[in-house]
Amino acid sequence: MKSENAYNRPVTLRNVMKFAIPTIVMTVFMSFYTMVDGLFVSNLIGTDALSAVNLTAPIIALVTAVSTMLATGGSAVIMKKMGQQKTKEANEDFTFLIIINIIVGFLMSNLGYLIMDELFKSMVLSSKVFSYCHLYLSRYLIFVIPTLLMNNFTLYMIAVGKSALSMICSIAGGILNMALDYVLMAVLNLGIAGAAIATGLGYSVTAVVGIVMFSNKNNMLHFVKPVCHFKTLFHAATNGSSEMATALVTGIVTMMFNWTMLKYVGENGVAAITIIMYMLMFATSLYTGYTYGIAPMISFYYGEQNHEKLKKLVRMSLRITSVIAVVTLVISLAVTEPLVSVFACPDNPVYGLAITGNRICSFALIFIGFNVFVSGMFTALSNGVISAVLAFCRSFVFMVIAMLILPVIWGVTGVWLATPVAEFAAICLSSIMFIKYRKRYQY
Repeated sequence: MKSENAYNRPVTLRNVMKFAIPTIVMTVFMSFYTMVDGLFVSNLIGTDALSAVNLTAPIIALVTAVSTMLATGGSAVIMKKMGQQKTKEANEDFTFLIIINIIVGFLMSNLGYLIMDELFKSMVLSSKVFSYCHLYLSRYLIFVIPTLLMNNFTLYMIAVGKSALSMICSIAGGILNMALDYVLMAVLNLGIAGAAIATGLGYSVTAVVGIVMFSNKNNMLHFVKPVCHFKTLFHAATNGSSEMATALVTGIVTMMFNWTMLKYVGENGVAAITIIMYMLMFATSLYTGYTYGIAPMISFYYGEQNHEKLKKLVRMSLRITSVIAVVTLVISLAVTEPLVSVFACPDNPVYGLAITGNRICSFALIFIGFNVFVSGMFTALSNGVISAVLAFCRSFVFMVIAMLILPVIWGVTGVWLATPVAEFAAICLSSIMFIKYRKRYQY
C-alpha cells in the first residue's frame, strides 16, 4: 500500500514534487511528441498536411473531452472514497467506469466515421487538404478505445502512487510514436495516414500496461466483478464536466480559429495557428501535469477532512504555478524564431505569421497556470459545477467573445490577441471563485 503511505507524508515541496514531477514530465513529453508529429508532417509532406492535422482537431477533441471527463471526474470520486476507507466500493466503481469507457469508445469511433466528411466539406477546403483530412482522421479513429483507456489509466496510475510508471509509459509511447513516424512516413511512404497510425500505437502503450497492472489484485485499485453503479457514473460525469468542457470547447474554438484564418489569409494561416498551438500546448502542459499530479492529494485530504494539509498544498501550488508562469513566458519569447523555423522556412508565408502570432499569444502564459490549477482544484474537491463554469467561461465564452470582436477591429492581429485577452478575463473569474469558496473547503 505504498500510495497510502505517500498520502500520510507531510506536505513539503519535496513530497509534493514526488507526485507532480512524473506527471509534469509525462504531459510535457506527450506535448513534445505531438510537436514531433507536426514536425514530420510539415517537413516530409508540407504545410498543407500540417493544416489538415489541425482541421481534424474538433473531432479528436470530442474523443479527448469524453475520456478526460470520465478520467478526471472518476479519479476524484474514487480517491475520495479511498480517503473514506470505502475500498471495495472504489474498486467496483473503477471497474465499472473502465467498461463504460470501452463502450463509449466504440460508439464514438463509429460516429466519427459518419460525420467527418460532411464536416470537412463545410470548410470549403482544397481537394488536396480535404484528402489529407480524410486520411488522417480515418486512421486515427481506429484507436479511439486505446486513447480513452490511455487517458484514464494515466490518471489512475497517478492516483495510486504509480506516477513513475505513468511517466515511463508516456515516454515509451512517445518514443514508439516518433520512431513509427519516421518508419511509416519516411520509409514506407504512408504519408499522413502513417502519422495517425503512429500516434494511435503510441497511445496504446499506456492502455496495454494499464490493463495488465490493474488486473493485479495487490494494487490499491484493481479490476473486480463489475457492478453497475450509475450514480457513480453520474457523479464522475458531472464532476469531470469542467475538464470535458475544456477539451470540447477547445475543439470548437480551434474550428473558429481555423475558419477565421481561412477567411483572412487562407490555409497558410491554419498552418501558422497549428505551430502556435504546439508551442502553447507545450508550455501549458507544465501546468496541466502539475495539477494532474497533485489532484489525488487534494481529493484524499478533502476526503479525510485534513484541512491543514489541504491548505498548505494549495498555497504551495499557487507559488509553484507563479514561478512556472514567469519561466514559460520568458522561454517562449526567447525561442520563437528558432522553433518556428523548424516547422516552416523563412521564405514560407507561414513563417512570418507564426512568428508574430507566437510573440503575442505567449503573454497568455501569465494567466493560464492559475486558471488550470483552480479549475482542477475544484474538480479534485468534487465541485464539478464550479470547475465546469470556470472551464467553460475560460475556454469558450471569453474566447468566443474575443474571437468575434478583436479580428473585426484588428484583423489577423486580433486573432492572436484573442487568447491572452480570454485568459485574462478567466483569471478574474477564477480569482473570485477561489476567494468565495475558501472558507467552505478551508484551503
